[in-house]
Amino acid sequence: MTFINVPAGRVAAADCARMQALLAANPMLSGAPAAALAELAQHARLRSHGDGQTLFFEGDVASHCLLVEHGAVEVLRFAACGNERMLHRFEAGDLVAEAAMFMPHGLYPMTARAAGPTRVWRLPRTAVRAACERHPALALRLLEALSLRLYRRVNEVDWLTRSNTPQRLATYVLALAGSQGERIELPTSQRQLAARLGVRAETLSRLFAQWQARGWIRGESRSWRLCDSNALRRLVPPGADPF
Repeated sequence: MTFINVPAGRVAAADCARMQALLAANPMLSGAPAAALAELAQHARLRSHGDGQTLFFEGDVASHCLLVEHGAVEVLRFAACGNERMLHRFEAGDLVAEAAMFMPHGLYPMTARAAGPTRVWRLPRTAVRAACERHPALALRLLEALSLRLYRRVNEVDWLTRSNTPQRLATYVLALAGSQGERIELPTSQRQLAARLGVRAETLSRLFAQWQARGWIRGESRSWRLCDSNALRRLVPPGADPF
């Protein structure tokens, strides 16, 4: 359940300054006018959520986007059979559903839920759009960031259509190691990772087992240690960087 809600009204000066600093640190908003960020911060409201709590459902009116202050937010969709597919995990400092603020149908295209105890700032759709109208530099910065995200997704889809399962998993694991080191923690379950990589969960589990038997990795479930990263690199074609 939600265990902290900041009531509507004027944002405290200290909270406003903290929120503005969080906005300025977000890569999507890097270089945006300080006046625009201050305007957004004035309208932000803090919410805290427990693990697994739904923040919004697919098809809900997109009334606000989120800035994650603590914890993480997963966005997902459900298949007709009820199986879920996690599409992305947003960590502290990330914006969530900012693109939905500009969609003409005005609805969230995915469901979002908290992954662990999570604090988010809500930025109202009306405030985001008004700030973009008053500050064209902010609108341009968001457009640039969204265009880059689309470009990366196109590259990822292209990679998934022309690679095999070992190549996909090796590329993904090495990308995680690039940010986490030789000890990596998968951000999702193996079943959810398999859905993202476009393979069967059983195939992914079998590949992990094979690599462990060969001494390339060691661990289980979501926690792994890379013992022979060079062996994994040999599986990755030159120029592969979709993640």
